Amino acid sequence: MTRAESLITTVSTKGQVILPKAVRQRRAWEAGTRLIVEETAEGVLLKQAPAFAPTEPGDVFGMLPFSGEPKTLDDMEAGLLAEARRRHDRD
Repeated sequence: MTRAESLITTVSTKGQVILPKAVRQRRAWEAGTRLIVEETAEGVLLKQAPAFAPTEPGDVFGMLPFSGEPKTLDDMEAGLLAEARRRHDRD
């Protein structure tokens, strides 16, 4: 569909709007798809909502408590290597 093409829909008594099938298919918007509604100077803009809320590193750091001495990079690399060897020997 080009920008010049217009599609018309109607607002129901419940405030619902049916999006044309061609638009839903092109955008892969199936039933249950969450949309962000933004008012703009030209009208209303619909965008698919992200699957997950945006987060910052500070929002998730420290979520799992740890007690004991901090690990060094060498400690972490040794742990990864030991686990890789354990998994490889198991197969």
